Amino acid sequence: MGQVSDETDVALIGCGIMSATLGVLIQQAQPDWSITAYERLEEVGAESSYGWNNAGTGHAGLCELNYTPERGDGTIDVAKAVRTNERFQESLQFWAHLVQRESLPSPERFVTPVPHLSFVSGERDVAFLRKRFDALADRPLFESMQYTEDRDLAADWVPVMMRGRDDDAPIAMTRLDSGTDVNFGALTKYLLAAQERGGANLVLNTEVTNLRRLDDGRWQVEARHRQTGERSRQVARFVFIGAGGYAIHLLQKAGIPEARGYGGFPVGGQFLRCTNPDVVAMHNAKVYGKSQAKAPPMTMPHLDRRVLDGKPGVLFGPYAGFSLKYLKRGSWSDLIRSIKPDNLLTMLTVAKDEFGLTRYLIGQVRQDHEARVGVLRNFVPTAHEDEWELYDAGVRVQTMKRTATRRGAIEYGTDVVAASDGTLAGLMGASPGASTATSIMLDVMRRCFPELYPGWVPRLRELVPSIDVSLSDDQVLREDVRGFVEDSLGLATHAGAMIAEPVPAG
Repeated sequence: MGQVSDETDVALIGCGIMSATLGVLIQQAQPDWSITAYERLEEVGAESSYGWNNAGTGHAGLCELNYTPERGDGTIDVAKAVRTNERFQESLQFWAHLVQRESLPSPERFVTPVPHLSFVSGERDVAFLRKRFDALADRPLFESMQYTEDRDLAADWVPVMMRGRDDDAPIAMTRLDSGTDVNFGALTKYLLAAQERGGANLVLNTEVTNLRRLDDGRWQVEARHRQTGERSRQVARFVFIGAGGYAIHLLQKAGIPEARGYGGFPVGGQFLRCTNPDVVAMHNAKVYGKSQAKAPPMTMPHLDRRVLDGKPGVLFGPYAGFSLKYLKRGSWSDLIRSIKPDNLLTMLTVAKDEFGLTRYLIGQVRQDHEARVGVLRNFVPTAHEDEWELYDAGVRVQTMKRTATRRGAIEYGTDVVAASDGTLAGLMGASPGASTATSIMLDVMRRCFPELYPGWVPRLRELVPSIDVSLSDDQVLREDVRGFVEDSLGLATHAGAMIAEPVPAG
């Protein structure tokens, strides 16, 4: 465990992918700043960033159907898919340059090329997917997308999903070979190791218990070692709270007005996973389907090939569950302790307006193994119950906040809550989260250090060339970046598919 000094320039609370990313970016931009990173567990990246607690898709808008909602007039809104892809490209650039600088190890230790597919069945959903393909196929970052309604071709793409599918319902799939599978737990450890080599102080097994603003505008960080009980205090000029679900507790302790009214409802995640070599060998893809009615976006069903620590497996889910904890290794009192006078109305309003979501969660909790496998068979018709085990993944906290028109509403995605003076920021929310960590942390730096950020841009652009530039609009930069990323991260195995002609719709 690192020793807690009296002062630090930057305090990072929670050692997941967000803090790991922000610390490296700050070291590159301002190498003379001191950094202290606090982690309440005995190792880093062990909560929401951990491989089996995180779907690890590398969310890029390639296959996530809730990123392309259908408008009232029947057209498809692709803005979020395009924006998510742009932001994921920034993460890829960041990792690629760190590999080149030997700040990260060989990329196969944390990223693997895996095709991303969307799958639907039934006439209504097939029509939706066809329109989605038409809306995306001419976009520069989606130009290699393929579409099919042909079952024989689908069987070539995902044999485990088509074997035994003897119903006559129409099916459709899209495919992009430029997808990835990312082990964010491993990546977090490598990034924090790079921070330590750069002089950062990593303090493990230490929980931050309070944040108090001092008269000079700095923050006093109060912490307790979870094994020895030893208490420490440190003064920081800037605090970032990347503590997953615990961010809400720490934002409340900080007392910044920008956090007033925020609430959080924990949703436990469960997956079925299979390591049977015969099944794993038949599925080399991440396949996303459509969510059930009233299901939150974080519960989009997907069948993923995972590669963790060099070992392949297949994961299906998620199945939502009710939890009182804000972290997998949190406290049963987390939810109750988060309810304050300023967010009570927010949470009650959401509870009333989203009663359908509550019923959905109750239904999920009541499912037994047979019922869960029954849902799986919509993707894998020949699935055997004894080949799939239930795994409790990480907890996702559904953010609730006031809006201009509502006293309480669910906030999907990730939300940065920052003090007006830029001395403190916290991150709440879930997907796409980890995949766009680089962009989110650049946003934090832009918001919290408005006077310094313009001077940092030249250094940051060495790591992320597309900062403040749209790859969709800049063909030369797009091609340069694509080639560099593929070569540096070992993703060139699917480069040919990136320029392939798409299969025509229908």
